[in-house]
Amino acid sequence: MAVATESRGSEDRASAHANQEKRWVLSDFEVGKPLGRGKFGHVYLAREKRSSEIVALKVLFKSQLKQSQVEHQLRREVEIQSHLRHPNILRLYGYFYDQTRVYLILEYAAKGELYKELTRCKHFSERRTATYVASLARALIYLHGKHVIHRDIKPENLLVGVQGEIKIADFGWSVHTFNRRRTMCGTLDYLPPEMVEKAEHDYHVDIWSLGVLCYEFLYGVPPFEAKEHSETYRRIVKVDLKFPLKPFVSPAAKDLISQMLVKSSAQRLPLHKVLEHPWIVQNADPSGVYREGRSV
Repeated sequence: MAVATESRGSEDRASAHANQEKRWVLSDFEVGKPLGRGKFGHVYLAREKRSSEIVALKVLFKSQLKQSQVEHQLRREVEIQSHLRHPNILRLYGYFYDQTRVYLILEYAAKGELYKELTRCKHFSERRTATYVASLARALIYLHGKHVIHRDIKPENLLVGVQGEIKIADFGWSVHTFNRRRTMCGTLDYLPPEMVEKAEHDYHVDIWSLGVLCYEFLYGVPPFEAKEHSETYRRIVKVDLKFPLKPFVSPAAKDLISQMLVKSSAQRLPLHKVLEHPWIVQNADPSGVYREGRSV
């Protein structure tokens, strides 16, 4: 289903022109079962009639978007995600709208939400975690190369494809920038110290979030979780990082986490070094795909 555009020579320009002329409508799709529910609408399994391609159709209600004043945020999200091409980033094929709703045509990730799988398993094995962290590091290297900061990496924003590959699926807080930012955004448990202290931030915030994610995959809870928000803020700023005795996690995994969760953003382990870390090299599946039965 060629509904997104790329600019690679005259053929792509012609294709882009053709796609711009195409205006999708709801009757172009057979809409099936609901896949999920969000703050501003629902996601459905759908089939594009002309190509027979299976997609996920995200339906957002304009009234709710306007009430929450996030129309600009949605436009930015669509602009960023529609131009991304990476195996570990969910494709946004296109969008359309009517009087009351906005529809996003998304890649269908057959194995669903990673958050639900983590909740079911309680925590992941080191091989599974390393495979996911390596895949996300490669995706973030790609994003940063395009001057995109994600700013909200967490289990709830990750999906799993049919082969078991992980995919970044939500770009609601992403920004395309060449400069440092000041907006405090994202999810409390994943906020880096510079955001908590309302200082300027840059792409290093994604390295921090990846470190938090690695910890949560291995232990089942984020590292700075506390009963009160104020206590979580305090623990983040002080980088009050503690490793429980159970479940057992290898010293090499703890070393990687400790090198990503550093208060000084410039001192955090660069993403290409994450991929070279001995724990990643030893545990991550080279294919980038986690398969059941191959974990330790």
